[in-house]
Amino acid sequence: MKARGLLALSTAGLLLAACGTTTTERAATGGLAGAALGAAVDGSVAGALIGGAAGATLGAVTTKRSDNVNRRQYYDERAGRYYYYDSSNGRYYWEDGSRR
Repeated sequence: MKARGLLALSTAGLLLAACGTTTTERAATGGLAGAALGAAVDGSVAGALIGGAAGATLGAVTTKRSDNVNRRQYYDERAGRYYYYDSSNGRYYWEDGSRR
């Protein structure tokens, strides 16, 4: 049962680490997820503090996917919208990030 709880917490931590559009939001969600995971694994305040610090650091240094894309935008006259090609996955996206 403890393994199932640990798996659920780690999954929630991974999902929360991906949340946030700013560095502060990613650091906060990473810190909360790390603290929850650290407390669940170690069962003490020290584990929560260490996990929170590690999660906040990891959340602060990660960037959202669109920050890393060196893209050139194209204009679709029929749709009246801009789009770009993401060479890392070979897909086209509209300017707002939705798939084209």
